[in-house]
Amino acid sequence: MNMQNIMAQAQKMQRDLQKKKEELNQELFTGKSDWIEVVFNGKKELVSVKVLFDGDITSEDKDVLEDMFQIAVKDSISKIDAAFQEKMGAYAGMLDGLM
Repeated sequence: MNMQNIMAQAQKMQRDLQKKKEELNQELFTGKSDWIEVVFNGKKELVSVKVLFDGDITSEDKDVLEDMFQIAVKDSISKIDAAFQEKMGAYAGMLDGLM
């Protein structure tokens, strides 16, 4: 394989990676717990927070609500990370073949 072909493949791969990254950045990822629902975009920016708990929240419930918020955020972030790994991870093996 000559150097010109390698460079062309690398440039195409770079364009493909950028396109996939832009698509993922626009995608929305919902995380949930029993009391909270959060939505992040692929840039890990918080888009919305929704309280799903219908009852009255007492001072004792405050700690539970905070925990539920944390669970929902972690759920959403893990979905973002999994989506990036799924879509972008395939390109890691391609780079090995070029070097």
